[in-house]
Amino acid sequence: MSIVDDPAATLIYGLDDRPAPPAAALAAMQHILASIVGIVTPTLVIGGVLGLGAEVPYLIAMSLFVSGVATFIQCRTIGPVGSGLLSVQGTSFAFLGPVLGAGMAVKSGGGSPEEMLAMIFGLCLAGCLVEVILSQFIDRLGRIITPTVTGIVITVIGLSLVKVGFTDFAGGAQAGEALGAPVNLMLGGIVMVCILVMTFLGSAMLRISAIMIGLAVGTGVALALGMVDVSRLGEGPMMAVPVPLKYGLDFDWGLFLPIAFVFLVTSIETSGDLTANSVISGQPVKGPLYLKRIKGGIMADGVNSGLAALFNTFPNTTFSQNNGVIQMTGVASRHVGLYIAGILVVLGFLPVIGQVFLLIPKPVLGGATVILFGTIAVAGIRILATQEIDRRKGYIMAVSFGLGLGLTLVPEAVQHLPPFLKQVVATPITLSGLSAIVLTLLIPEEARPSK
Repeated sequence: MSIVDDPAATLIYGLDDRPAPPAAALAAMQHILASIVGIVTPTLVIGGVLGLGAEVPYLIAMSLFVSGVATFIQCRTIGPVGSGLLSVQGTSFAFLGPVLGAGMAVKSGGGSPEEMLAMIFGLCLAGCLVEVILSQFIDRLGRIITPTVTGIVITVIGLSLVKVGFTDFAGGAQAGEALGAPVNLMLGGIVMVCILVMTFLGSAMLRISAIMIGLAVGTGVALALGMVDVSRLGEGPMMAVPVPLKYGLDFDWGLFLPIAFVFLVTSIETSGDLTANSVISGQPVKGPLYLKRIKGGIMADGVNSGLAALFNTFPNTTFSQNNGVIQMTGVASRHVGLYIAGILVVLGFLPVIGQVFLLIPKPVLGGATVILFGTIAVAGIRILATQEIDRRKGYIMAVSFGLGLGLTLVPEAVQHLPPFLKQVVATPITLSGLSAIVLTLLIPEEARPSK
């Protein structure tokens, strides 16, 4: 490898360098601009679909607070927990499907917002143990969690969420007769166009901030059209105090499996993010140090998701977009992560941040989430594209996609199954993932013709 190709040669600050406070703060703000929309958007989507109403600003505040604490743990390391890389943690989109499924199951039984959240956080607190345990065996899971399985699951996660995003694009689940109104479609379209323009015609910093800019432009247009009610801004409390187990905990075995399965897949995804981070930071990608960082990073993912459940927010994971910020700024210093953590924690004490995000009209949010959820599916397709798709893998993909997407389109297909089995297979992610794993184990590898 030449010095031109060596990532470490292009870094201004390496992993263990200590930038001066002004430089560190500037780099930290660029990471926050790249990640803040990703941190709060899952909570906005969950709050909107489940009708959590007044709880949403507090939940958003806690998502920022926990992301700060989690980023500190990931970058600083505490014992065996943490990768020691400049890796930002935030709320994971991958859990939206099973979290919404669990919440809707409680809601359909007459449960209140508090009861829905108690169930969700109880399931996530138990599920984080899956990732903590798997972190110590991640190098031995290659036979079960293959790139084909991972690609299938991530693709189905993205495709199964598109309905949620597109419903918001058209006006939101509560829009009634206004669903699909031309003004809603126009707003969603403006956001999409803005994101694409910033992504393909803007500078590196504009590309990183494209989603935030799109949301800001869309909300500005909606404000001019009288579709944004700012009268209630600032009515809530000025400070959000983190209260462990504010909503309590609940648990249901039938609802647990889908969440546990996503924790399994997230372990593999985090491994890939941290490997990419290591490459960009000029660090080794094999050997004892690399393996220690991967195991510590995945364990931190699990521990941080447990903290998220305790402090009333949704599971955390590493954010891959921050690898792009490292490339853009040339700053890979993990000490910058401590600045990021501090800023996020401070933002977490300010529920007004959540109130501001609640002002975003549904079509504006939908214009961004349709793209976000679509990119999740594309990430899965890219993983599949790295594999040679022979007849065996082709049939594994065909069956798994057929079952997962079939269930997405016709959820009533499992309505007559026994309650426990229905809860287990009623999630497209779980059904497609389990079918992919089972078929991977049962269908023998095809013998390669001898040369």
